[in-house]
Amino acid sequence: MKTFRTIIGILVFLFSLTGCDTIEYHPYDARIKGATNINRRNIYRIEEELAGRDSFRFAFISDTQRWYDETEKAVKAINQRSDIDFVVHGGDLSDFGATKELLWQRDILNRLKMPYVCLLGNHDCLGTGEEVFRKVFGEPNFAFTAGDVRFVCLNTNAMEFDYSEPVPDFHFLKQERDSFPSEASRTLFAMHVKPMDEQFNNNVADIFQEYIRHFPTPMCCIYGHGHKLMTSDLFGDGLLYHQVSNIQKRKYLLFTIHPKGYSYETIDF
Repeated sequence: MKTFRTIIGILVFLFSLTGCDTIEYHPYDARIKGATNINRRNIYRIEEELAGRDSFRFAFISDTQRWYDETEKAVKAINQRSDIDFVVHGGDLSDFGATKELLWQRDILNRLKMPYVCLLGNHDCLGTGEEVFRKVFGEPNFAFTAGDVRFVCLNTNAMEFDYSEPVPDFHFLKQERDSFPSEASRTLFAMHVKPMDEQFNNNVADIFQEYIRHFPTPMCCIYGHGHKLMTSDLFGDGLLYHQVSNIQKRKYLLFTIHPKGYSYETIDF
């Protein structure tokens, strides 16, 4: 018995020497290690590198939740190309909103050679996921200018907020429209959930569509969430909505922006 107690005492002592780094915190502990404010720093790069251009390419991925191997393969495949200027992630980096999920995804995406931005998905809102997302990536509503195109990136996960705050945020949209940058002449909208989805606040779906159509030259809307490829003229007004599949299917959308508009293709990897 004495020997057993001695062994236990030694093990406890050795554990105490390893420090706090070995302690496993609660999955929803929002303490962050590593890079933060990813979107803001990468937006600076995008705007600097694409200033004055009317042609560029970006990759659109989404719903990488729990598919870490496939996300790594997507990053590797995108890095092998030399014609992609930046990457947009449509949200649902996590499955349960756990801190480690978001950090694991961040660390994989940080291997991209080009800048990237991430939107907030409905799964990212679970637990303390939204709080962690804000720390690691930034505000759920944000915008940036790539060449002559203004990218308006929106939180559309109304159900996750119990309609307790405006989602989509028309105040943000109004600010964006009223302060539209002079160097931009076209608008592209990105979101996780499209109108008419169960997550969207469909009380304002028609108003939302009417509102975004009053931005300078609306080009299209891109979104994730549905885990499959789809393109639809959702409101029958010519403004197309493009959905990308989840990363498990090993596909992403490649958009080419040019002076006359845009084109896109599905890339398998």
